[in-house]
Amino acid sequence: MAAGKIDLRSMFFRGWRLPFLLPVLCMLHPVIGQTDDDHEDVRRLVQAGIILPLEKILKASQNFQRGRLLEVKLKRRHGGYIYELELVTQQGIVWELEFDATNGVLLEQEKEK
Repeated sequence: MAAGKIDLRSMFFRGWRLPFLLPVLCMLHPVIGQTDDDHEDVRRLVQAGIILPLEKILKASQNFQRGRLLEVKLKRRHGGYIYELELVTQQGIVWELEFDATNGVLLEQEKEK
């Protein structure tokens, strides 16, 4: 083998598989580490009374901005939870609203550019 070239077959068979393949797999699949049971985590938080159900937040959002829901995220911030909603109005304006997930208080309302 020429100097400066890496023989991937010999690396693979010498036990370098995981350290070599892990970064490659992470680049190929950017959602590694995310689970398919996020909805179960949210359900547990609602059942424990830690956060409000999404239905209550959606009703509250209509008091501030009417529109069709595009996206919802539940984020952890400063030890608490935030519902982040993205809505589009009939005029085509996209709004992002952030609600405290524990009490439904509107924290931020921003028109997307």
